[in-house]
Parts: sequence; structure tokens; C-alpha cells
Amino acid sequence: MSEAPRRRLPRGLAGAAAVTALLALYVWQIAGRGVSMIRTGEPVLIAIGVAVLVIPLLVIVLIVREYRLAARVQQMADTLAATGELPVDDLPRSPGGRIDRAAADEAFEERRAAAEQAPNDWRSWYHLAFAYDAAGDRRRARETLRKASSMFTPGATS
Repeated sequence: MSEAPRRRLPRGLAGAAAVTALLALYVWQIAGRGVSMIRTGEPVLIAIGVAVLVIPLLVIVLIVREYRLAARVQQMADTLAATGELPVDDLPRSPGGRIDRAAADEAFEERRAAAEQAPNDWRSWYHLAFAYDAAGDRRRARETLRKASSMFTPGATS
């Protein structure tokens, strides 16, 4: 009887977990200070304490949002890998490891055209996101991944 292949943890998970643990410590400390200020009974400190509690809430919401996106992107990558459609990083690089700008721009144009032709296909947006990343536009890459993620339905075959 053959043993099922073990699934490897994503490469950046340890670092993300460490940063999240540090942020959790930060949230705990800030929330504690906010509660202490509220308990004083002084109107000004109560107002500051309430305002201080907004920061940890914001941090928690942003962390959850990023982890949800990461899990969704992993699901999309697994789906693409299963069908042999996962983007391949085969762009030429300089000796220092930087992607050749002209090649990245050319690949980007191909991916942009594909996304325009199939605007409701999450796969085309996923590929476009990685073309943005190769072109050095991380902000648009993340926005495009979010768009692809919003269109993705786990378990759907098309």
C-alpha cells in the first residue's frame, strides 16, 4: 500500500506566522493600555482609550483579510497546478537576478490582452496578477489577485 504524498507547507508560512505572533503581542499590549485608560474614569483618558482600541481592531481585520487572500490564492494555485496552468517564471534575468524589463512588459501585454478577452475568467486575472508582479507593480498585482479571488469558486471545474 503506497503512502499518500505529504503536502508541504507554503514557503512563507513560518515568516507570516512569526510576524502574526508579533502583531498579536502588539495588539494585546495596545488593547491593555486602552482598557487601562478607560478604567480611569477620566473623560479625556476614556476618549483616548476608546481611540486606542480602534488600532488593534484594525490590525486584526487587516491580518484576517490577508490570511483569507493567501488561503484563496493557494487554492487557486492548487487548481491551476492540477490542470498544468500554473504560471511559470521563465522570464530572462540579469546576472543579479532582476527580471528583464522588456520581456516582463511583453509578457504583461499578452496577459492583459487575455484578461480583456475573458473578463470573467479568474484564471486570466490570476495570470495577469503574476505578470504585474514580474513587471514590478506589486500594488496592482495584489489588486488583480483580489479580483481573481473574488471570481474563484473552489471545486468548480470551469
